[in-house]
Amino acid sequence: MRPTNESNDKFDLFKTESRNKPFWVKYSAMGDSLLKETPLKSVQVEALVVMKVIKHCSQNFPTIATGSLVGMDVNGTLQVTNTFPFPTVDLPATDSYHDNNAASNYAAAAPRAKANTTYQAEMIRNLREVNVDANNVGWYTSANMGNFINANMIENQYYYQRELNERTVAIVHDVSRSSQGSLSLRAFRLSPTFMAAYKEGKFTTESLQKSNFRYQDILIELPLTIHNSHLLTSFLHQLPRKPQSEELNFPSNLAALSKDPNTPQPPLFPNFDSLDLSIDPFLEKTCDLLLDSIETHHTELNNHQYYQRQLGREQAKITAWQQKRKAENAARVAAKQTPLPEDEWTRLFKLPQEPSRLEVLLNSRQVEQYARQVDGFTASVSGKMFAVRSNLLPGDAQQ
Repeated sequence: MRPTNESNDKFDLFKTESRNKPFWVKYSAMGDSLLKETPLKSVQVEALVVMKVIKHCSQNFPTIATGSLVGMDVNGTLQVTNTFPFPTVDLPATDSYHDNNAASNYAAAAPRAKANTTYQAEMIRNLREVNVDANNVGWYTSANMGNFINANMIENQYYYQRELNERTVAIVHDVSRSSQGSLSLRAFRLSPTFMAAYKEGKFTTESLQKSNFRYQDILIELPLTIHNSHLLTSFLHQLPRKPQSEELNFPSNLAALSKDPNTPQPPLFPNFDSLDLSIDPFLEKTCDLLLDSIETHHTELNNHQYYQRQLGREQAKITAWQQKRKAENAARVAAKQTPLPEDEWTRLFKLPQEPSRLEVLLNSRQVEQYARQVDGFTASVSGKMFAVRSNLLPGDAQQ
């Protein structure tokens, strides 16, 4: 069966387009379309990147530390293979309080600063020259006591997802939480619903009710895993270890021979650490920050109530003026005179502008973050308190 003239024309057109476009342009466009169809499912961070982020954030603590992340997107998994910090800004010397606040604000806004954008593009160009992954996949920031959901973080991530690359993430490293012995490294990105609402810039009560937008819909957390290369894993297993200088303890039974001494003990293993009733200072500080966030929420609520009262007073004045104007026009019509315009109230009265509800949404999301932290820490403390309740409450001890 021979091809028709129409199929020959299409084939000639395809060959003409193929000659005009380089092959990497065609395949890159095809790859971009496939990546956009595959949603991001997880984030994989190299161990070297984790060490760089921890070192940079710890050295600048309590000032916020930020940096750029480079890597590649492979089948919905964002692989972070390298990172570099943003340069610090030297501020003029002032009093200590304002100096610390200015330094924190400048550091928090560093990812979207023009100077750092140029610096980031130059660094990525240099990485590409030495054959290193040079795709911008996001940025990282440090946090203290889980306090990272604020306007700066939202603006930075919005800038990255809209201007640089839609498939980017923000990695948050909690320095204070990590100092307690457990690494706190989380990956977030803005939801498409919040991106659309933030682009319009309308966070009024009416718009939130129409879109059914909630504070849980602001951020999307992606599962994060730490990855080691096979070469690095082999090197770690082959590291020599110094022989023990003290005398070795022989096993007491045959079961101890099959047990690895390096394995952690089970949670119910008898030890004196489980009897410690002291409350973690991290929990106390988190409760204080939770109370501060609740007070901020009440302040925003009072501001919104003040706006509603002011709006009610203005609407009452407008209603009274309209009724008065209608009565005057009725009298003028009865006297065969020209009635006065009834839309002059738009020039005489000015309705108050509703404050943005974005701060309330961010604060509510931060309260949820603090509540989760408190829930995680009180799980172990509550069991101990119930166990020794008779000793803490004299009335129960007598019974």
